[in-house]
Amino acid sequence: MSGRELFSSLLLFYKNKTMMTPQEQIAEFTNQSLEGTDCFLIDFKIKPTNNYKIYIDSDTGFTLEKAIAINRKIRRMAEEAGLYPEGDYSLEVSSPGLEAPLKLIRQYVKNIGRKLEITLQDEAADGLVGKLIEVNESSITIEESLVKKNKKEISVPIKTEIAFDDIKSAMVCIEF
Repeated sequence: MSGRELFSSLLLFYKNKTMMTPQEQIAEFTNQSLEGTDCFLIDFKIKPTNNYKIYIDSDTGFTLEKAIAINRKIRRMAEEAGLYPEGDYSLEVSSPGLEAPLKLIRQYVKNIGRKLEITLQDEAADGLVGKLIEVNESSITIEESLVKKNKKEISVPIKTEIAFDDIKSAMVCIEF
């Protein structure tokens, strides 16, 4: 690449970065901070007071140490970019929490083997509770236990495939 081409590329990069809003830049810094990690973005919320709430999960569990490291990376990038010279913003990096519904296929994959409570889009249908046993691009398969009572109770596993389009919400059931 010639010096002129390099200069043109850098100028284009600089123009694109300066044309981004601070919110877009924080979103970009978040994505950059997650590169090369097993962490992934679940949700990104901004309150009018420049309060950024960034919800992240991880394939191997999202720890406090991971949250702190990502928060520091994003803050460093924001400071280097001079986004908020007066420091008039706040940044919170955390997991969505156990009570948050699953949103991404990657979250479903992470929770294979765990019990889910699923609410379907069809309001007339009952919700389902079962062990998540399979995930593909368009659906999940859960295993429900049907109890038959003849002369004795027998638990019979039933596999049910559910399309993602049919799921209104899916929550991991906390078992002790």
